[in-house]
Order: sequence, then structure tokens, then C-alpha cells
Amino acid sequence: MLHYKQVKSVLNKHKKRDSWFLDDYSVNPYEGCSCNCLYCYIRGSKYDENMDEGLAVKANALQILEKQLAARAKKNQYGIVAIGSGTDAYIHHEQKEQQTLGMLQLMLKHRFPVFISTKCTLVTRDIELLKEIDKAAILPEDLQHTLKRGVILSVSVSTMNENISNMLEPGATSPQQRMELLKKLKQEGFLAGVNAIPVLPYISDPDPELEEIIVAAKESGADYILVGGLTLFGNGIADSKTLYYKFLERYDASLLSKYRALYGENFYTPFSYQNQLKEKAERLCRKYKIRSNIIE
Repeated sequence: MLHYKQVKSVLNKHKKRDSWFLDDYSVNPYEGCSCNCLYCYIRGSKYDENMDEGLAVKANALQILEKQLAARAKKNQYGIVAIGSGTDAYIHHEQKEQQTLGMLQLMLKHRFPVFISTKCTLVTRDIELLKEIDKAAILPEDLQHTLKRGVILSVSVSTMNENISNMLEPGATSPQQRMELLKKLKQEGFLAGVNAIPVLPYISDPDPELEEIIVAAKESGADYILVGGLTLFGNGIADSKTLYYKFLERYDASLLSKYRALYGENFYTPFSYQNQLKEKAERLCRKYKIRSNIIE
């Protein structure tokens, strides 16, 4: 059941800029996410197994964000703001609540650049507003000559297999719909690409499956594709590792032993696996002439 809460702060300043998405700040219009991805890193007992049921609207978020952005702008502390780092900015509740819309209006007012990654088509509602931000935003000085854009948009894809996506991402649009969304964003003139984060060991990281994602991104006009591995947190009944392993039991139980060997007691894969994935992704990106980073 949707509920509302008061917050003391909304704008989070990172210790250093995110190397993937180039954001210096993050904001989350909601707590929880209706996409309900089983592998999501924010999972845990706070949300139970269905994150949509425990979802919260930050009722005073816009008033707090207004003050925080104004203070940062006054000090010329501009930086890219990731909207929806712990939730999808365009979950189905956004249609009514319009928290993300309100945040974007404040970004335009105070001229902050924006990064958004989504699995939902509702982002098209805000195309004209995003175009205004793209032109008006003030970039950090060190990005002004390399990025030259005030908005970065990504669609998030972990597999092009719709059956797997339906099991893992039950509240999200299909991978094919996300690629159609990417085409639309490119047609509208945005800097846009794909976050293949996370790709799934033994499922979407083998060459043919990863290549399928990269080919789909290229054919949809992506400026870039970011490829990253799967992290699996916790051992509680609502944690991502527990729920993901339950998915493996349903999908292909023979993979369980491989995952346990790969992850052990860790929440991340070994560095050797991460390096192999990076090399594979870069090789495929060179083959299809698509960037493996947002900017060169």
C-alpha cells in the first residue's frame, strides 16, 4: 500500500563523481520501486518481497529539494543529478504523484544537469521539459568541453529474453519496449544509451547473449552502452541474493552451483570475472562501433 513520509534531506552529494553515470548528486522521488526487480540492491526486510507494496512517497521532497538546489547553485556547486538511483524515476505511481516531474522542474529552475536511467516509458511525458534542461543546465567546469549536454538518458536492460525479464523484472516494460523507447529518445535528439547493468552470469553474459544486447542497442541508435556485473546482497528472505537464487531454482537449477562457486559469501563477483566481462564488452563495442562509456 502506498504511503507518505516526511524527509529531512533529498539531495545526496557524492564523495566523488560516479565513474559510470557522471553524476555528482542523486535524488530519489520514492522509496521502493514498482519495477520489483529481484536483483535490486535496495532490497531487504524494509520492503518485503514486493517492493511496490511498501512504496513510499516523500511528501515534502520538492520543498526540501528547492532549498538544497538553491543553496548549491548560490555557491556555484553545479553537478549532474541522478534522478532515481534507488528507484525508477518513472514507476507507475509517478503518473499520479508527479514527484519526478516536480524535481525536473526544479532542476530546470536552478539549471542543474540530469542523468536518468529507466525501464519505463513514462519518461516520454517529460520530453519537452528534458529538452529545456538539456539546453539550460550548467555543467561542472571539467565537463563543459567533453559532455556539452545537460541531460543524459539511459534505458536499463539486463537481458533481451522476454521470458527471463518477466521473471526477474515483473513490473518493468519488456526489453523490446525499452529499445523502442531508446529509439524515440534518440529521435528527439537526446544523448541516450543503454545500461546493461547488471548482466547476468551464465545467462546474459555469454558472448551470444551479450552481443544480442549490444546489437539491439546499436540498432536503436544508442550513443553508448555501459556493461556491468551483478551484485547480490544479503541472506534474508527479502534480500536480493535469496530472491535471485529462488529465481534460478525456477529458471535453471543447474546454475545454482555455478553461482555459489562464483559468489561464495561475497555480494560481488571476483575481480577476474569483472575484468573478463569488461574485456568482452569492450571487444563487442569495438566490433559494433559503439562507445563503452558515456563520453570518450
